[in-house]
Amino acid sequence: MAGKDKDGLREVAGLFLKLGTIAFGGPAAHIAMFRDEVVERRRWMSEQRFLDLMGATSLIPGPNSTEMAIHIGLERAGWRGLVAAGALFILPAFIIVTALAWVYVEYGEIPAVQWGLYGVKPVVIAVVLNAIWGLGRTALKPWWAAAIGLVVLGLYIAGWNELLLLLGGGLAGAARTGRIPGIGRSGLGMLVAPGLLGPTGWGVVQGFSLTHLFLLFLKIGAVLYGSGYVILAFLQGDLVDRLGWLTQQQLLDAVAIGQVTPGPVFTTASFIGYVLGGLPGAAVATVAIFLPSFVFVALLNPLVTRLRANAAAGGFLDGVNAAAIGLMAGVTVLLARAALVDVPTWVLAAVAAVLIVRFRVSSTWLMGLGLAVGLVAWLVGGL
Repeated sequence: MAGKDKDGLREVAGLFLKLGTIAFGGPAAHIAMFRDEVVERRRWMSEQRFLDLMGATSLIPGPNSTEMAIHIGLERAGWRGLVAAGALFILPAFIIVTALAWVYVEYGEIPAVQWGLYGVKPVVIAVVLNAIWGLGRTALKPWWAAAIGLVVLGLYIAGWNELLLLLGGGLAGAARTGRIPGIGRSGLGMLVAPGLLGPTGWGVVQGFSLTHLFLLFLKIGAVLYGSGYVILAFLQGDLVDRLGWLTQQQLLDAVAIGQVTPGPVFTTASFIGYVLGGLPGAAVATVAIFLPSFVFVALLNPLVTRLRANAAAGGFLDGVNAAAIGLMAGVTVLLARAALVDVPTWVLAAVAAVLIVRFRVSSTWLMGLGLAVGLVAWLVGGL
């Protein structure tokens, strides 16, 4: 048994180190690659078990593809596999993103870098809009879910707290099932109750510290449901609006870097941590945002089948997902103001949207296209 465990751990470590290095394209692409490796090629588990684990990732906060990796590691090699799969899937992205953050901090004012980002940022807007469209077709299909999404969009633009809006969306979805005692099926009124605190944040702390950075990203990792892109709403609310640690421009740059690298979208935290606190900041932010995922998977893996079967729990999840789409839409509006600054950037965003929707061009190739367009614009302008 000991030898088998070691072999399983070695297999898990090798697979997820490889996938962390080459897994471009976002969570949906990552999970498709996982399925090909562990169901089709290696036959570590059945199709049904893989689907059950996919459902489990949607029931807990955090990055879905990273949590899927952690589930697979746990199933294949126990607790050591859980740690190895998650850590090695994250590690390559952390190294790459942190290296790019160093370049950004040291050379960000060099015209070539600025013009490259000038071309990449409109593509980011197109990629995020495509994610909103794809996720929204599922999450917002019932009329009440669409209503939650629209209400959240409006309240977020008005300045309301994104965590409270997610909670309100979840409560509205749970109330919709009629399984919460004393609450009818209308549900939508539950969205407003948590928001009665209004647009005020949780206090404004201007001074930067590694402890505060750790707690901030730990909070995000512990409560963030939905696509990895929902992280943008939290980063906008905490780092740009409330704390003032980042500018709108720096946030958009962080998103752009996160898009052109493999692995989890959440390694955007590594970039931001480096910009704010150097290598210690990058390490602290990365550990903090991913730590809850390891804990949640370890605790809830045995319970996932019963959770989805519970009507109220399923309704809460559906409401949270609808609210997450509204948050994504709201933050995209804010990011677009910084990215679409002239006619060429609008044209580039439109072209990228057509390529990704009509021809299904990979977001990685689109980022390369944006980078090339920006550099060409720089060269032509310098002639």
